Amino acid sequence: METTRQAKIARLIQKELSEIFRQQTSKTHGVIVSVSAVRVSPDLSIAKAYLSVFPSDKAPEMIQSINNSARTIRYELAQKVRYQLRKTPELTFYLDDSLDYIEKIDSLLKEE
Repeated sequence: METTRQAKIARLIQKELSEIFRQQTSKTHGVIVSVSAVRVSPDLSIAKAYLSVFPSDKAPEMIQSINNSARTIRYELAQKVRYQLRKTPELTFYLDDSLDYIEKIDSLLKEE
């Protein structure tokens, strides 16, 4: 059960991470990264961010690259939310493949 505070912090982190990745789009050579969801632990020390990557064939290497630079991203996030949060949570990034899953189900349904 997610508390109201967890939900508010998750929305704040999602909004700011989206802005960070939007600014980084020029450096990723046309690969678009969007933050689809953020889950925050009950003690607010860990945040799991689920990312959608377009085009999806470059997703595994982008997630690996983003996880390698998680400390830099956390620092940028801390600069943006320093007046809202006392401590910025540790960030881990995961691939959100729900859109690919939806496409697969749609294609299976169209075959029948």
